[in-house]
Order: sequence, then structure tokens, then C-alpha cells
Amino acid sequence: MSKMTATLRSLLAGAVIAAAPAASHAQEFINVLTGGTSGVYYPVGSALATLYGEKMPNVQAQVQSTKASVENLNLLQQGKGELALALGDSVKFAWEGNADVGFKAPLTKLRGIAAAYPNYIQIAATADSGIKTLADLKGKSLSVGAPKSGTELNARAILEAAGMSYDDMSKVEYLPFAESVELQKNRQLDATLQSAGVGVASIKDLATAMPTQMVSIPVDVVEKLGAPFVAGVIPAGTYEGQTEDVPTVAVMNFFVTSEDVPEETAYMMTKLMFENLPTLVAAHKSAAQITLDTALNGMPIPLHPGAERYYREVGLIK
Repeated sequence: MSKMTATLRSLLAGAVIAAAPAASHAQEFINVLTGGTSGVYYPVGSALATLYGEKMPNVQAQVQSTKASVENLNLLQQGKGELALALGDSVKFAWEGNADVGFKAPLTKLRGIAAAYPNYIQIAATADSGIKTLADLKGKSLSVGAPKSGTELNARAILEAAGMSYDDMSKVEYLPFAESVELQKNRQLDATLQSAGVGVASIKDLATAMPTQMVSIPVDVVEKLGAPFVAGVIPAGTYEGQTEDVPTVAVMNFFVTSEDVPEETAYMMTKLMFENLPTLVAAHKSAAQITLDTALNGMPIPLHPGAERYYREVGLIK
């Protein structure tokens, strides 16, 4: 071996050793997929992203505003996110590969983290529209959320269970929550259907700006819908001018990840979430319904091994 060859080998070995610590501390990215900024997904997701960025070493976390459930699940499958919020029916459809609602093939990479909080289907009509019941929506204009979003899938299902369809409306708009409310305030839209936690900012904005009627969804419609839908109530006083409880439909949200996310990352995402629930509640009161006791309730997809490890650690899985 020549002296020059030996020297080169020595330099290369030194370079590998010097690079090793840097590689072990490579920065990891966590993209939290949410929904529109006026919904509940976004503030809860923002709180989680901040939490992960502060408490997970070498992690850069960010929140992404999206069209919510369906887009979030497709993005996870494509490797464009590490954690997402999505409605239970959308998660079920994604796992099955229901093309009619936006899933061209089964999304086999999806893995569960935890059940979140229930979404309440909230139909808010302008008082001067005369809409008080589901049947009153006939001949009126209605916004149902972004096309093939979780909200829009809920809208289709509820109207069908009530013996109605979009054809019964004078006009159907496919708009995010805040844009729907702006049209209502400008007298260009009669009603908006929003699937969100109670006290959603967009409807609060509407009810503060103008007289608003919350439209009830009767129990017989809930029964026709079946799982994963359940009966729910929007408590009196949730929105300005709402003096009575409003019966409605609820469906559980889930925190979902991908099988490509490392086990340790999924473990820490789950652990930090449950160890810092007050932080999420401070972001939005709907997060008060996220509990360890209900974390596995109705999970429609397999758990991520990292999440399962945490649940075994705390005794939720034996």
C-alpha cells in the first residue's frame, strides 16, 4: 500500500466518523394536516405542531390548512403528511377504497393514532330565510363544504336519510366554512351545513353578525344513517341567539398517520398529545372531549405500532 493510499483511507475514515453524529441528529419533519382555518381541525392541529416542535428533539413541525378529511387521507397515503385529522366515515371509506367519495383505491398505508372528538353536523340558516327544519331546505340555497370533503359526504348522507338530495335545493355551493358564512352575511346564501366541533368559529361569526336559526336533525334521520353516526345535541347558548338545545347528528373524528412514519415518532406524537391535553383545549374547547378512555373507540383502521406501544405502556391495551 502506497503512503498516499494509506493517507487517503485515513482521511476517508475520519470523514465517516465525523459525519456519523450529524447523521444521527438529522432533522425530522412532521406535517400536521388539518382543514380550513375557521374550523376546529386547524387550531387543534396548530397546537399539536407547536407542541411537537418544542418537545421532540430535532423535529421541525408545521401545520397545513387543507380541504380536510378526504384530502388529508389521500395526502397521508402519498407520503405528504405525518399526522391528520379526519372524520370516521371518511377514514372507513378510505380504507375500503370507495371511489365515489374520492378514494380511487384502498389507502392501505393509513394507520390509527387515536379517536379525537365528535363532529356535530350543524346547519345554520339566516333567520329571514324561513328555514327551521330539514324539509324547509327544499327550494333554498345551501353550502355543503368543499367537494368530497368529510363535511360534503356528511351532507349527502343526511339529505338522503331525510328523503332529499341536492336536486331539491335551488342552489348548492361547495365552499369552506368561512366563505359560506360571508355569502350568508351578504344575503347570497340561505344556509350552511358544517361538520365541526360545537362552537365552531364560522357559525359564531354568523350568529354574532345577524339573526341565525340552527336547524335540528331529528332522531329518525339519525337512525336511518346508522354507524358511524350517532345522535348529538348542540347545547343551548352555544351560539348567540340560540336559546334551546338543538338535536343533531354526530360522527367521531380520528387522528390518523401513515405506516411510513417511524415507530418512535408515532409513539411520541401519541404520548405528547395525551400528556398535554390542556394545551389542545386552550386551542379549541372541542378538544376537551379527547380522552385516553375513548382513544380506541370505533377505530376503523389498524393502529400504528408506535401508538399501540403507548397504549400498552399506559395499560389501555393489555
